[in-house]
Amino acid sequence: MSWIDLLRMGASNLKRRKLRTFLTVLGVVIGTASIVVMVSLGLGLQKSVYDEMEQSGGLTTMSVTGGESVGDGMMYDSSNSGDSDDKSKYIDDNCVKKFGELEHVKASVPVYETSGILLKGKYEGYCSLYASTPEGLKMRDIKLAEGGRLPKSGTGKLDLVYGNNVITNFSERGNNSSGYWETGELPDIDLMKDSMFLILDQDAYYNSQNSGGFQADAASGSDGQSTSNTPASAKKHIVTASGVVAGGVDDYNSNSYYVFCDLETLKQIVKKEFSGRVIPGQPSTKSGKAYKEFYYSSAQVKVDDMSNVNEVAARIREMGYNVQTNAEYMESMKKQLAIIQAVLGGIGAISLIVAAIGIANTMMMSIYERTKEIGVIKVLGCSLKNIKQMFLIEAAFIGLLGGIAGNIISFVMSGVINMVTAQSSVMGVEGNISYIPLWLVLVSLGFAMLVGMLAGYFPALRAMKLSPLAAIRSE
Repeated sequence: MSWIDLLRMGASNLKRRKLRTFLTVLGVVIGTASIVVMVSLGLGLQKSVYDEMEQSGGLTTMSVTGGESVGDGMMYDSSNSGDSDDKSKYIDDNCVKKFGELEHVKASVPVYETSGILLKGKYEGYCSLYASTPEGLKMRDIKLAEGGRLPKSGTGKLDLVYGNNVITNFSERGNNSSGYWETGELPDIDLMKDSMFLILDQDAYYNSQNSGGFQADAASGSDGQSTSNTPASAKKHIVTASGVVAGGVDDYNSNSYYVFCDLETLKQIVKKEFSGRVIPGQPSTKSGKAYKEFYYSSAQVKVDDMSNVNEVAARIREMGYNVQTNAEYMESMKKQLAIIQAVLGGIGAISLIVAAIGIANTMMMSIYERTKEIGVIKVLGCSLKNIKQMFLIEAAFIGLLGGIAGNIISFVMSGVINMVTAQSSVMGVEGNISYIPLWLVLVSLGFAMLVGMLAGYFPALRAMKLSPLAAIRSE
């Protein structure tokens, strides 16, 4: 008996028992859809981690700090608790230069992080400032909305790139319950078009508020001119946007809540404003005085190849600095993601195992109903191998049909999940929380067919062992 004949007979036998076949296939559909959707959730989380890793420089980038963090991200030598005059382990321009001279290092850029307050009309909002060189900002892989560009260096003007979620930090001045997360309404601010005031000396700003010291020049219009009250002692810097990170307020990525600016421009501003005082995020001497040098929160070091990351990281650690590499972080994440995927896949596999029991039951019932048919084809000379193949093909058909339908339903469910979770940014995951690659579709189809054939194997063996004469005599 040829394979075409076996396929034709298998399809014909399934058609004769439409309801039973439908119910059996339905079990496989549910099982396949369950396992695909469960695994897709783990894959979506994994893809999100990889994408976020690319935004922070990829697996060849590492972050170098001088110790534990203080205040707005300034690093200090933990052995001195931040009160020592020992400056050897702070990140300065010389350190950044030394890192860049190491073998296998492609680029070394400084990063200075601090915080500020943005003012616009009746609104104020906290912001996290991330300042770096043009090269350093490019390493962040910041995806900008249409019409945006990264801040330029050497202009003397502080241009900002706002994260797409920065606008949610604004609330009406003096009314913290009027923000987006409390009311669900965004403030009347256009980040790209409106100029604003940036307050860097937050202590002076809040002290003036508490003491009632205001002057009539706080909020800026589109031309940067003041329109209302602000603390007289808090210096205000007029800032405009050069770009906004792509995405809406419900889209999250590693750049969403940062405000990016050029490092040299910000350094000039803070040095002038805090002349003779300790700049926010900078260390101080035992007597509380500011250092003459400017120190950075961290340095971003990019290596030429992932295979050299550990070697470069070891050298920098030998120099006395702390190093966090994306590759090391990814290794730890892979272990956690593998556990998550195994758990989710196991939950889905339970449904497919139940479906396998249904296939075995269907095939056993089919043998009992077709006992005489089996006896006839044996008497006509059909080999035992062909009989086994016929039943295995029928079981594989059930698995294939269920797998195809299950994958179609999986794509529908995945789309619904992504549409629903996109409104709430579940777990802070950027993009789709459910991701179904082509290989998962193919593997699930193959697995469904394999489960069907395994479930039909023992019924096929029983059909092979039937006595031809006894089978013909049966009613």
